Amino acid sequence: MKGENHSMKIFVTGVNGQLGHDVMNELALRGHVGIGSDLAPAYSGMADGTAVTTAPYVFLDITDADTVRRVISDVQPDAVIHCAAWTAVDMAEDDDKVAQVRAVNAGGTQHIADVCKELDCKMLYLSTDYVFNGQGTEPWQPDCKDYQPLNVYGQTKLEGELAVSQTLEKYFIVRIAWVFGQNGKNFVKTMLNVGKTHDTVRVVNDQIGTPTYTFDLARLLVDMIESDKYGYYHATNEGGYISWYDFTCEIYRQAGYTAKVIPVTTEEYGLSKAKRPFNSRLDKSKLVANGFRPLPDWKDALKRYLGNLVVRGSLTNDLR
Repeated sequence: MKGENHSMKIFVTGVNGQLGHDVMNELALRGHVGIGSDLAPAYSGMADGTAVTTAPYVFLDITDADTVRRVISDVQPDAVIHCAAWTAVDMAEDDDKVAQVRAVNAGGTQHIADVCKELDCKMLYLSTDYVFNGQGTEPWQPDCKDYQPLNVYGQTKLEGELAVSQTLEKYFIVRIAWVFGQNGKNFVKTMLNVGKTHDTVRVVNDQIGTPTYTFDLARLLVDMIESDKYGYYHATNEGGYISWYDFTCEIYRQAGYTAKVIPVTTEEYGLSKAKRPFNSRLDKSKLVANGFRPLPDWKDALKRYLGNLVVRGSLTNDLR
């Protein structure tokens, strides 16, 4: 999709994480100027030699309103892509963590939205299907306002959404699910580690959704920020709705693992601290309706992801 063809200056939060890393590289690929930020004093993601590792970087604690205003105002960006978030879902439930989670996911997002309003720049905020109640089998629509978060993480991400939508007009709110990328921990890496050391692995088969590969998502997010097709969107890879059990079976198939995967219900698996949604199906048809290119099939995404792990040597002996 052709939007603004000139080079844009884009401020990106959370570049030490999976998505921020890939967004910075996609911006560089397209000739945009990406300025990265995160909580570490300098870039501290993977040292993979990609553009993000040498791109401009600013230390930023998004919970500090004055610093957010100063740092982003100094940059004078055309847009902010806000990837930074508290994403440790279970830990967010701890009584002594709730205020901190809210300060990041709601407060930090409000501070960024306030500066974007002052500077009249675009903002793209990443959110989650956890803003809904996770029940039923109907895919969630991007413009559905029937919010009913199941846990602290979902509640605070919803508060972040509202901060953006109530403060700005030039915004994108993009809900994603089941995220995996090179630069960080994720379900795929966890299951590869577990499958190495176990003959059998129990995985839930009653939570349904679709994986999202950050490398593919980054391309879409830059397509969006180059456009003015503002609003709410849902984005995951294509290839249909699956369970975590299905996902694990395919991970092991592609990686050549022999561990047996046993499907269990959420109840059988045992309670996690934070409630998990059974229904993470996201309806993505609005992407195509607004002229955006959907993401590739999740199996293809997984193949490229595992191939990248092999190249980097973290999966050398396993793929055959």
